Amino acid sequence: MNDRNANGGTNAMDGSNAGTAPGEAGPGLTVDIAGIMRAIPHRYPFLLIDRVIEMVPDVSAIGVKNVSVDEHFFQGHFPGHPVMPGVLIIESMAQTAAVLVVETLGPEEAGKLVYFMSVEGAKFRRPVVPGDSLRIHVTKERNRGNVWKFHAVARVDGVTVAEAGFAAMIRDERANPA
Repeated sequence: MNDRNANGGTNAMDGSNAGTAPGEAGPGLTVDIAGIMRAIPHRYPFLLIDRVIEMVPDVSAIGVKNVSVDEHFFQGHFPGHPVMPGVLIIESMAQTAAVLVVETLGPEEAGKLVYFMSVEGAKFRRPVVPGDSLRIHVTKERNRGNVWKFHAVARVDGVTVAEAGFAAMIRDERANPA
């Protein structure tokens, strides 16, 4: 179900190139928001990635989150000085990793629940604010059975804003659609 796109990569999940500007993604797979929503059970207001680019199954992926002033969490974090909460940056890393896992294992794994097991070495280097385009670089370190380990670095304009290592367990159950 993967087709070649204009950038030399392929489009995953639905075969479309919706939402990807020419020259924006490098080699690898691209997954648009519709494909992300097929892959993982998260929905607004907790769907924290807009697109996945440069994915190499079983290796790495880059999640993209375009941070808008209209994000629900900015209402209280912090009024008059909006900053994306660090835990939500970590969650966007996990969602990017979950899409990578589904693309690696195949569409029959789509929608399964993924639970954090650990987060290690989390560091936050600078605030993420409205107008930022967060690029979440996730690399698979290893997997054994249904346990996967990743390292992620989040960047804005090429500058590291956060990083963490984390482990997750893929469960053999699916979320109930709302």
